[in-house]
Order: sequence, then C-alpha cells, then structure tokens
Amino acid sequence: MKKNTAQRVEELAQPIIDELGYELVDVEFVKEAGMHYLRVILDDENGIGLDECEKVSRLLSPQLDEKNFIEENYFLEVCSPGIDRVLKRDKEFSKYAGKQVDVKLYKNDEELKTKQFEATLSGLDEDGNVVLLVDGNEKKLTRKEIAQIRLSVVF
Repeated sequence: MKKNTAQRVEELAQPIIDELGYELVDVEFVKEAGMHYLRVILDDENGIGLDECEKVSRLLSPQLDEKNFIEENYFLEVCSPGIDRVLKRDKEFSKYAGKQVDVKLYKNDEELKTKQFEATLSGLDEDGNVVLLVDGNEKKLTRKEIAQIRLSVVF
C-alpha cells in the first residue's frame, strides 16, 4: 500500500516529538484557499505553546527538505490541538471520556432528527463504535457516521 503524505510525515515527526516528550496528535496535509498546508499537531500534559511548536518545526523542517517527497509548495504549521480539539484516535476517546463534545454527522440521525448535537462522551465500545450520552440516553455511532467530533468549549 502506498503511503500518503501525512503518513510519511508522521513517520518523520514521531521520533522527534517522542524525543522531546510531546504527543503527536495528528498530521494533516490539506489544500485551503489554493494553498497547501502541512499541519503537525502536538500536545503535552503541560500544554503546548509557541516555544514547543518552534522547537519541533526547527527539527522537522530540515528532515522534510532532505527527504523532499512533497511535490507541492506548502506551509509547515506546527500547532496545538486547541481547547476545542477534534477527536480522531482511539486513545483520545478514552482520555476524554466524561467530557462534553460537539458531534456533527454526515446525515440526520433518525432519532435525534438532526446532524449536529451536544453529548457526553462515554468512550468506545468493543467494536470501536463511539458511545455517547445524549439527554441521558446512550447512543452508539460508527465512525463512518461521524463527520467530526470535538471537545465542547464550556464557559
């Protein structure tokens, strides 16, 4: 199987991020408004600031230049996931169990009659389905049904 750009970048970035003691949350290679962006998203239990992002960028950038496998011109962005982080990986669904989340589905849910709602994240079941509490009722959704699930910003 041919690896995509994000997977290849992740392989380069992971050892750097591990060495610094941070967590690699995600790698995205996207085109927005006609420009390509390579986003390396980090986290740390103490938080990620500009200094940490700069440190990873300075170590990763020369390796990307040396390997030179990205044909398009792009901007490298090293950033934190933010307080309203998107949840993608299994470990995130466990880590943030009990937290409020904003859920967007690809199509309307038959029971809820909407494709956007708030819920409490319970985690993942044994089949990898996302388990949520919606108005006190348990709801299970497959990953294919979910367009995006992110932590709610609660003030």
